Amino acid sequence: MLVELRVGIAALFLWLVSTRMKKSLSLSSHWRHYLIIGVVNSALPFLLFAYAAGTLSASLLSILNSTAPIFGAVVASIWLRTPMDRSTIIGLIIGMCGVGLLVGSNVSIHGDNPWLPLIAGLGAPLCYGIASTYTKANAVKLDPFNNAHGSLWMATLINLPMAFAAPPIHNPTMVDWAAATGLSVLCTGFAYLLYFRLIEDVGPMRALTVTFLIPVFGVLWGTLFLGEPVGWNLLIGGVMILLGTGLANGVLRFSGTHPVISEKG
Repeated sequence: MLVELRVGIAALFLWLVSTRMKKSLSLSSHWRHYLIIGVVNSALPFLLFAYAAGTLSASLLSILNSTAPIFGAVVASIWLRTPMDRSTIIGLIIGMCGVGLLVGSNVSIHGDNPWLPLIAGLGAPLCYGIASTYTKANAVKLDPFNNAHGSLWMATLINLPMAFAAPPIHNPTMVDWAAATGLSVLCTGFAYLLYFRLIEDVGPMRALTVTFLIPVFGVLWGTLFLGEPVGWNLLIGGVMILLGTGLANGVLRFSGTHPVISEKG
């Protein structure tokens, strides 16, 4: 239900903006395009994260989310035939080693059956990598606003049956509604406008570099508000993923034997 509220309210917000701007979605011509982005970039990853959050900590989920640029580099390399240089290959190796460290340590921590939540937590950023590459590869003369607006309506429709199949256990309070509205308008509707503009201007891999900030705030809020412990595996694995991500998408480059900040980054 939270996923449905998130995409639904965000879609309504962008609809209000579109009426003000007098922008048409051209739904009859581009509904398949909106449907693909809506499923892969919103409905499916949001559901995967919601499922994983029932078992995994917010800190771990935020770090797993930051692997999106790594998946984006791999998908773009295969789909768009983007060549991989030495820095990209080294970054992918380091990032995947960081993922392996986090997954391995958390399997032992959670015991029983943590594999499905961990796979879900990695499946969501994989979806982001696929969606961003698809958007770049299938430019259909739609601006970033229409990509955001149309995809959110499709995500709302796709997720609607599942929202009613799993209703909230407790009645939402006013604070819950305020939080859901903020998540929808600021973190989804407005953020998607910026995100699709980045894909158009700088490409899918660089657009995904915004995920660098997610682990920082995810671990911080998890520690402050949820009392989640920060172990050595979380810190080392997180640093490895961020380093690997920076190398994989060109923010960092190897000069000689040392990584340096790229001029483009």
